[in-house]
Amino acid sequence: MSQTPIILNDYDTNWPAQFESEATHINDAIGERIERIEHIGSTSIPGMPAKPIIDMLVGVASLEDADACITPLEALGYEYVPKFEDVMPNRRYFRKSEGETRTHHLHMVETGSEFWTRHLAFRDYLREHPDVAVEYAALKRDLAEKHRDDIGAYTDGKDEFIRRVERDALAEK
Repeated sequence: MSQTPIILNDYDTNWPAQFESEATHINDAIGERIERIEHIGSTSIPGMPAKPIIDMLVGVASLEDADACITPLEALGYEYVPKFEDVMPNRRYFRKSEGETRTHHLHMVETGSEFWTRHLAFRDYLREHPDVAVEYAALKRDLAEKHRDDIGAYTDGKDEFIRRVERDALAEK
């Protein structure tokens, strides 16, 4: 199976509106089961280069609520991907595509969980510390160039930076 090359786009000022539009559709479909929807990932950080995929963090009170959301999300065009639950049993993961192009990743977790807290802390820290965001952007561009056809190496290359920023962000709270 061939792998899609890693191509980072410059920040697109339309990404927040794309998030808001999709969040509205999700809220209309499953709003009674969810507590919050947050825009996370690089598309949520002004100025950050990113793969043009909107990452969404959907908070639920319990994973039972998440399991009840699978069918309504599939009706919105999301594919439920349970295989990652072996590694992250406290997250439900969905992805959405238009044709062959991935457009959205949806991570559903319990609000206030470790996953929830870490991802929001990372996003907020980069929004509040532009110098660190610039450092992360440079790292991402370097890794995308070095590992254009290896998403695993690209992701692994970001891991140490992300963990450091998460520690710094949580220490600030």
